[in-house]
Amino acid sequence: MTQEPSTLYAKLLGETSTIEWQVLQPFFAKGDLLWVDPALDLIEAAMAVTQDEAEKIRAWMDSGLFGKMTTEQALDVLEHAPQLWAVVVSPWVLVQKRAEK
Repeated sequence: MTQEPSTLYAKLLGETSTIEWQVLQPFFAKGDLLWVDPALDLIEAAMAVTQDEAEKIRAWMDSGLFGKMTTEQALDVLEHAPQLWAVVVSPWVLVQKRAEK
């Protein structure tokens, strides 16, 4: 994508939604679900994927802040049922626990 960063951020922000785990389970089963740690900005992570910012993504992955959702993370979400929000960056679905207010 070649959009200006602020335009892309606004577009992706407009495409986020709260979502229930039951809806995400098929994406997890296919390996298409990416977990974004709450320490990161979900939209910034989506922008990095969209713009193929490999170095940034690798650093997040190396620090455990970003990557394919693990079975342990999935079981934690299933057990605790946190509020989740997600954005699609095809073929991926990026998901994150919503910040508690």
